[in-house]
Amino acid sequence: MINMMPIILENHTFLAISVQLPKTNLLAVASEKGYIMCGALDIGLLNDKLKNRKILAGRATGVKSIEELLDAPLESVTWEAAEKGIHPGMIGKKALMRMI
Repeated sequence: MINMMPIILENHTFLAISVQLPKTNLLAVASEKGYIMCGALDIGLLNDKLKNRKILAGRATGVKSIEELLDAPLESVTWEAAEKGIHPGMIGKKALMRMI
């Protein structure tokens, strides 16, 4: 099952997406410029093979819900995210606010 719903943070709307798969869930929250995602996100791939796309993204591991993703510290971020002041350890909500 795929669920999509708006999330409001500080008067800004983001899109929360969860995909229920066998034995796991994929979780993401996106702005128009970037996104945070669960551990399924491959930051290395984005930084290396897709670096020309300059993807603004962060990854949090060990999360099982959108709420946990928003409150979790990011484990890794893309180079583009780092240039925007987003860094590992930053809480998901704060990272999203730098993606508006």
